[in-house]
Amino acid sequence: MILRPWVARFAFVLSTLSVHALAQVALPADSRRPALGLGAAWYPEQWPESRWDADLTLMEQAHVNFVRVGEFSWSTIEPHEGEFHLEWLKHAVRAAERHHIAVVMGTPSAAPPAWLTQKYPETLRTMENGRQDGHGNRQQFDWSDPKYRELSRRIAEKMAEAFGHDANVIGWQIDNEYANESYGEPTQAQFQNWLHAKYGTLENLNARWTTAYWSETYQEWNQIPIAEHGGNPGLMLNWKEFVSDTWRSYQKNQLDAIRAHAEPRQMITTNMMGWFDAYDHYTVAQDLDFASWDDYVGTGHLDPVRNGATHDLTRGFLRKNFWVMETQPGFVNWQTDNNALDKGEVRAMAWNAIGHGSEAVEYWQWRSALNGQEQYHGTLIGADGTPVPLYGEVKQIGAEFEKSASVLAGTTVRSEVAVLQDYSSRWAINWQKHNKAFDPVDALLSYYAPLHKLAGSVDVVADTAPLTQYKLVVAPALNVLTPEAAKNLEAYVRTGGNLVLGQRSAMKDEDNSLFPERQPGPLAATLGARVEQFYALDQPVPVSGAWGDAQDTTWAEQLGVTDQATQVLMRYGTSNGWLDGQPAAVTRKVGRGTITYIGTQLDAAAMRRAAEWMLKNSYVAMVLPEIPTDVDVAVRSNEKTRVFILTNYGSEMRVIRLPHAMRDVLNGGDTTSVSLQRFDVVVLQESVGSN
Repeated sequence: MILRPWVARFAFVLSTLSVHALAQVALPADSRRPALGLGAAWYPEQWPESRWDADLTLMEQAHVNFVRVGEFSWSTIEPHEGEFHLEWLKHAVRAAERHHIAVVMGTPSAAPPAWLTQKYPETLRTMENGRQDGHGNRQQFDWSDPKYRELSRRIAEKMAEAFGHDANVIGWQIDNEYANESYGEPTQAQFQNWLHAKYGTLENLNARWTTAYWSETYQEWNQIPIAEHGGNPGLMLNWKEFVSDTWRSYQKNQLDAIRAHAEPRQMITTNMMGWFDAYDHYTVAQDLDFASWDDYVGTGHLDPVRNGATHDLTRGFLRKNFWVMETQPGFVNWQTDNNALDKGEVRAMAWNAIGHGSEAVEYWQWRSALNGQEQYHGTLIGADGTPVPLYGEVKQIGAEFEKSASVLAGTTVRSEVAVLQDYSSRWAINWQKHNKAFDPVDALLSYYAPLHKLAGSVDVVADTAPLTQYKLVVAPALNVLTPEAAKNLEAYVRTGGNLVLGQRSAMKDEDNSLFPERQPGPLAATLGARVEQFYALDQPVPVSGAWGDAQDTTWAEQLGVTDQATQVLMRYGTSNGWLDGQPAAVTRKVGRGTITYIGTQLDAAAMRRAAEWMLKNSYVAMVLPEIPTDVDVAVRSNEKTRVFILTNYGSEMRVIRLPHAMRDVLNGGDTTSVSLQRFDVVVLQESVGSN
């Protein structure tokens, strides 16, 4: 079935609404929603009801205060079309309530039942190879199919009618980990209608995509293909935008059904997947009450910098506190090597989330399933119903969350520094890397790591987010710059902000076309400099200047100064001849603000010095001086209190002397120093204004 043109136009208009429209709206109060949540994914449908109380008793003893249920239970709720069985789920909600455990209800559309896909084969997605997906896994549905939307809305509505006024249901999760698109003819027709609504005429589309290249010009809308790889850059970017809009409308289809029957206090979210970039998370998140994500390490061990940045990314979708809706209880099952996290590491991981603004941490899953594709996945309870060794550590986390809840309630992360993240830019670079070693997320993290270490907190937000609260804004690899974003950044600088652009920034416009100006495109005049040429490196290039000596190993941009007020900060040494002695980083004062462009990839030591310069230049103070390298500091606050969460990720004990006495929340009393063994956590509280 083809999406009607008016529907496509509505979807396009919907996608252009402000990402920030709901950003500052307070969440409705709910006395059963924990101030600091510890949760588990519970699947009562997999077990006899006679076992439920035993499981829930163990949860209660571990201080688990909420469970997520229902998100894979479609075949149990609706075993035959139109035949709904919800009594078992009501029993589960009441059983949880008896143990003082609240419920987040998941809609089950991520895993449709066999009767549905057999009777309505059009609801199965078409894979990129042209074959139709089949039953027996999950996410095999076509997210653009009207019949699937009709059926998934109906079951969401039935659940909302049953639980929308249930006092023990505190919220909803729609679907589960959005991931797979469909590439069939009906979806292609919807995409073509979407493009028609956006561009109006083929002449406009052809001109903006430069389709005269390789005779790609379209004479009819139905000639336009779907391209994930190797297509026209404008085509590929618009497909990703269509995918994002389609996920948003797919989600809104269920969200509206729930809101029509649920009390406002029941919050609605979906669980996203960190740096996963199959769709634009800012687009999809904007209709939700709060954002959440699934925090997994997989193989190896916790990287607090990358993990912390992912929390900050998720907090930035709506610019308010978020939830970790799933996290690993020790190990996973889907890597080639599924090692367990070390003793104490799960606790450190939980506090890493809280420190970056999470209000809940939920473990996937509570108990091992007897069968199914994830039998080997880590749990808190074995298949026999008794605790595994990790249970005690999670119990400790729960006890600590209870101690800290009143202190952390009403606090959030308040940053003076922001790092900009943009999906279009990441897609554009990853499609045309030019150097296989250049990764846009790694580029972002290279700035994020020293800035967070020195400033204590960093927001990761979109390039169209309000920026006036920040003293420093850094934009690594902001490759695609829309008119809205360019206006936003220009205004930020001219009103006193300090903007730092990183490599590959402002090269392309909103159609993934090269700007007719050299980088940084619309910001070049403000910078008083431009990129003369870029070079993918096969040999290291020396760089030196205000931030000491460094070596660039991946990407170098030769800068040319066009205004005498622009100051050169770093220059390249002798290398390929083209770069020898040329500017590598420049800065310029603009009114009360500054704009800086760093065209070189700095190594960690030089980046640390550059970060110190950025913060000093922006009057951002270090949060706690003299903190050891392997100790992480996170800060949450409100008008009255500031909370520091310190975690030792090093192998040796660290002693940290505080600038003044602070309250030790977990151990009680005031202290002027703390000792941290490996993976130890301390939560410190001070009144705002303390010296």
